[in-house]
Amino acid sequence: MKVEGGGKSLGQPVAGKQASAPSQAPSQAPRQSPAIEATRVDISSLSARLQFANASLTEGGAIDAARVAEIKRAISDGQFSINPERIADGLLQNVRDLLKRGA
Repeated sequence: MKVEGGGKSLGQPVAGKQASAPSQAPSQAPRQSPAIEATRVDISSLSARLQFANASLTEGGAIDAARVAEIKRAISDGQFSINPERIADGLLQNVRDLLKRGA
């Protein structure tokens, strides 16, 4: 394999050619594309919303620990059965509730 360059180290300009100046002045920051600007996330706002949701679940008792233990026990004993009609009815009711609220 032949390597060209005649022993010149990298980074040195080739004789007869000048290094080109950057297209932007150093004081100007490069402008980001609209797609990148649109995907910025406000972490503090997101964190606050997650903390609020966590507090709501913890304080509101939305999780019935006794029911969770009962379901775990039924699964481990092989006695847990899934009722697809009940699941479908629950999902449809959730959608109805969301539509009423305008979500």
